[in-house]
Amino acid sequence: MTGGRKTVFGSFGRLIKAGFLLLREDVLIPRELSHHLSPPARFFGGSLRFWFARRGIQDRVGLRYARAFESLGPAFIKLGQVLSTRGDIFGPEFIRDLAHLKDQLPPFEDAVARRLIEEALEQPVETIFAEFGEVIGAASIAQAHRAVLKDGRKVAVKILRPRIEQIIADDIAMMRLAARLIAFFSPASRRLEPEAFVDTVAQSLLLELDLRLEASAADELGAIINAEPYMSAPKVVWHYVARRVIVVEWANGVPLSRPEALSLPGIDPKGMADNLIRSFLSQALNHGVFHADLHEGNLFAQAPDHLTAIDFGIIGRLKPAERLYLAEMLWGFLRRNYRRVAEVHFEAGYVPRHHNVEAFAQALRAVGEPVLGKAATEVSMGRLLTQLFEITAQFDMHLRPELVLLQKTMVSVEGVARRLYPEHDIWEAARPVVREFISKELSPVAEARRLIDKLVQRLKDDDPAERAMRDQALLLLVKSELKQSRNLSVLAVATAALALGVMVWVALT
Repeated sequence: MTGGRKTVFGSFGRLIKAGFLLLREDVLIPRELSHHLSPPARFFGGSLRFWFARRGIQDRVGLRYARAFESLGPAFIKLGQVLSTRGDIFGPEFIRDLAHLKDQLPPFEDAVARRLIEEALEQPVETIFAEFGEVIGAASIAQAHRAVLKDGRKVAVKILRPRIEQIIADDIAMMRLAARLIAFFSPASRRLEPEAFVDTVAQSLLLELDLRLEASAADELGAIINAEPYMSAPKVVWHYVARRVIVVEWANGVPLSRPEALSLPGIDPKGMADNLIRSFLSQALNHGVFHADLHEGNLFAQAPDHLTAIDFGIIGRLKPAERLYLAEMLWGFLRRNYRRVAEVHFEAGYVPRHHNVEAFAQALRAVGEPVLGKAATEVSMGRLLTQLFEITAQFDMHLRPELVLLQKTMVSVEGVARRLYPEHDIWEAARPVVREFISKELSPVAEARRLIDKLVQRLKDDDPAERAMRDQALLLLVKSELKQSRNLSVLAVATAALALGVMVWVALT
C-alpha cells in the first residue's frame, strides 16, 4: 500500500473517530437544537442520538462540546476558541463551559519543558534564566512559563508541545478529507469553498509551528500596535528565539479569560471594548496586517481600559485593494448608504456581475436597518447571521479564502467586545477609525497616488519589446496629461474643498 493511500485511510479513520466522538457526546446534532429542526431532520438527529450518544448524559451542551473538542485535538480546540467568544449567540453559560480551551488545557511536565528549551537554545536553562517558574498558560499548540532572565527582566517562555507537528499534520489531513467529502456530497456547499477554507486554516496552523515566524510577526505587528493608543504588545527577546521556543518580555495585567479580569478596581469595560475594536480595525485598515487570534486568552487587561496582546502565531494580511473595499463597506453601513455597499461588493468581485445592484442593496438594507443604532442586547446575532447567510446564497456569493482570517477575527473580536460590555455598539466604536481611513484613502492625493502606482506597475510588467512599441504612445499621453495639468489643479482644489466640507458635515452629524 502506498504512502498516499495510507494517509487517506488514516485520515478517513480519524474522521470516523471524530464523528463518533461528537455523536457520543451529543454535539453533532445536539438535543438542545432539536426544536429548531424540520420533522425529518429531528427524526434523523433523534435516531443518531438513540444509537450512539452515551446513556444518561445530562451535562450542559457547552461542557459536552468542551470535552469533545479537547479529546479531538488542536484543530477542534481552535474551533472551540472561536465559538467561546460568541456569548451573544450561545449564551454566557456556554462560553464559561468552553473558557478553559483558551489557555487552561493540561500542561506537559516541567522536566519536558526544560529539555525542550535546552535542545532548542543549545544551552542549559540555568545559564539563560535566573528563575524558571510555573506554567502560566497551556493551549492546544504550546504552553507558556513565567521566568526571569539573568539581567533581571521578567519574561514569558513559550514552548511547543512535544510531537505537535505530527498531530497538526494529522488534523490537517483529516480536515482536507472532510472538506472534499462535503464538497462531493453537498453541491450547495461548494460556493463556500470548503477545500480553500481548509487550506487557509491549514496554512495558519503550520505557521504556528515555527516560533521564529511568530517572533518576526510579533516584532513587526508589535511596533504597529505600540505606536497607537489602543493596545500594547510585549517585545521579543531575540537572543532566545528558536523554532520551538520563544522568549518575550512579560505582559502585565490579567488575562481576559479569567473571571477576575472584569472585577479589577477602576475597570472601564466600555472603553476597553472600544479600544479592542479600534485597534483591530486600525491594524487591518491602516497597516494591512492584523493579529488574527484575538481571543480572551491572548488579551491581558489593566485598569482602566488598557489591553496587551500576546501570542502572534497567527496574523492576517490584506492587500491595499481589500483594505479599501473593507473600509468602504463599513463606511457605507455606518452612513446607511446601502447602494454604495452593494456597488463595492460588485467592484470587488464578491457578487457575480449577472446579479442586480439595486436588488442586492435592498437585501443589505433588510439586514442593516434592524441592527444599526441599536444596543447589542436588542440585536439577535443568530437572526442576523441567518439573514446574511441567506443573502449570500441568494446572490451566489462564494467564500473568499483570502478573507477567511479577517472574517474569523472579526467574529472573535466582536464576541470579546460584547463579553466585556454587553451593550457595546460595535458600529459606533468603529466609526472614528473607518472615517479617518476613508478621508485619507479617498482624497484626491490618494487617488492620484494610486493612478501613478498603476502606471509604474504597468511599465514594470511590460517586456522590453512591448515597452519600445509603446514609448511613442506613452510620450503622447504624458504630453496630453501635462497640457491638462492646469485644469486638473483647479479640479483638485475644488475636490479638496468639497471633501473638507463633507468631512465637517460628517463630524457634526
